This record gives sequence, structure tokens and C-alpha cells, in this order.
Amino acid sequence: MSITQQHALDTYRAQHLGEIPPPAPGTYDRQTARELRGCLEFRAVVTGRPARGRVRRALGRLVRPRPRSAC
Repeated sequence: MSITQQHALDTYRAQHLGEIPPPAPGTYDRQTARELRGCLEFRAVVTGRPARGRVRRALGRLVRPRPRSAC
């Protein structure tokens, strides 16, 4: 059974049971890939390897000293 057939079956079943239909296949693929990459980068930082990408920018914002006001 293909992914499309499984989704059609799940949608049909949810409709007859009065439940919310499942999201279409591939709806959250980008978000999942982004979260996985962030998790792998975080693990790299924890184990002592250099950070890259979003984790590095986030750590840079936390570590960078903030400018003081002139007053």
C-alpha cells in the first residue's frame, strides 16, 4: 500500500468516525528536517565540537556582551 492510499484510507476512516482527518503526507517534512538539524547541532555543541548554523548564531547572541547605554 502506498502512502497516498494509506492517507486516503485514514481520511475515509476518520470521516466516518467523526474525527479530524490526518494531515496530508509531506505537510510537516520541512519543519521536521529543521528540528532534526537543530538537535544534531545542539548535540555537537554539547560534545565539544564546533557549532554551525542556527545554533552558532543563537549561542553568539547569548554570549556576546550587550552594549551599555550612554546614560
